[in-house]
Amino acid sequence: MTPSAAHGQAGPRPGAGPLAWPRAHPRAFDAVLALAVLVAILVGAVAEPHGPHGPRFGERELTATTVVLAVAASGALVLRRHFPRSVLAVTGSCTVLELILETQAPRAPVACSVVIALCTLAARTDRSTTWRVGALTVVVLTAAAMLFGARPWYAQENLGIFAWTGMAAAAGDAVRSRRAFVAAIRERAERAERTREEEARRRVTEERMRIARELHDVVAHHIALVNVQAGVASHVMDSRPDQAKQALAHVREASRSALDELRATVGLLRQSDDPKAPTEPAPGLGVLDQLVDGFVRAGLPVDLDVPQQPDRLPAAVDLTAYRVVQEALTNVHKHAGAGARATVRIVRSPGDLTVTVLNDGTGAPAGEAGPGAAEERGGGHGLIGMRERVTALRGTVETGPRPAGGFRVRVRLPLQTTQTTRAEAPGRTCHPGDTA
Repeated sequence: MTPSAAHGQAGPRPGAGPLAWPRAHPRAFDAVLALAVLVAILVGAVAEPHGPHGPRFGERELTATTVVLAVAASGALVLRRHFPRSVLAVTGSCTVLELILETQAPRAPVACSVVIALCTLAARTDRSTTWRVGALTVVVLTAAAMLFGARPWYAQENLGIFAWTGMAAAAGDAVRSRRAFVAAIRERAERAERTREEEARRRVTEERMRIARELHDVVAHHIALVNVQAGVASHVMDSRPDQAKQALAHVREASRSALDELRATVGLLRQSDDPKAPTEPAPGLGVLDQLVDGFVRAGLPVDLDVPQQPDRLPAAVDLTAYRVVQEALTNVHKHAGAGARATVRIVRSPGDLTVTVLNDGTGAPAGEAGPGAAEERGGGHGLIGMRERVTALRGTVETGPRPAGGFRVRVRLPLQTTQTTRAEAPGRTCHPGDTA
């Protein structure tokens, strides 16, 4: 920490420096510059630079012509930012007139106003204009100095006009190039900042959608089981209290599982350094037996056809396959009607994983929707969330009624890694009352 920071002093403000005042007050700066040029012209008009002991002042007479031309040329510089071509024409004309009219002391001190005007023109226009106008200015003023200026024609005063005007054009072009370079760097930095902000917003949106899908899958699955078991308990409470107790035990277990999964999902929103953040792995096909067992105890027969010892899957594919089965069985349980039977079939190939969930239900009672009706009406989010999950992994989803009755959900998930496929063991069947 610097001493100024330690004492609470503010650091340099952006834009502070020697150029802060000219940028903030350009018109006042141009007026001061014009006054300085006027003083330089008048001093140069009365100075003798080649004295025996160095430059001497007061050796030459200051004429009215020089004063008028100096005032006109320097005064035009006040408008140099707004009318650079016109100001250059005025200052150049004043310089040529001085060279023609001042025959006794033709040193052309007014030419310093042309240097300022030409530099401004080069800095505020393009390179092509700088070359054309700069070359014309250099040629005209140099020719006028050699014809009407000091003798001989190659005197240093005449060659000085050539050098100063040429350097003015080059300096102005360099300033323009630097400004363009700085502007390009600033534009790229701003574009990069916008890109980072857009990427951050996109990642936040994707994370929110992912958490929303997780919450929907957890809530829809467990609440559906709780609803069915609570209905069974209410129906048989008086006639068969033992069965009602069993149903209430299932309600308690399903609600506890829902709370555990909700706690794990909501824990994603905690800070990374929060010690209470969950560390349990995400569910996958390894715990598919527990998922199917919950539906079986709720009264939905499920035929489970999966490899006995499946190969290890990428985490994203494993979680998505589990959520697809969970959502599909939840829809069967809610919409397929009484007596429906579900089949879950998982096939692993070298390039992808195929998950198929079938049911032979005849549909919900009159007035209720089938498994795909919610999505067709636009009021459900189960199949929509399923499609979003699968699409995120570049997979495909096929849903629709079966010709023989019931509904089919078929999902294909491409695998990110290729592993040797083990021989798949025969599938097995789970019925109500079986243990997973």
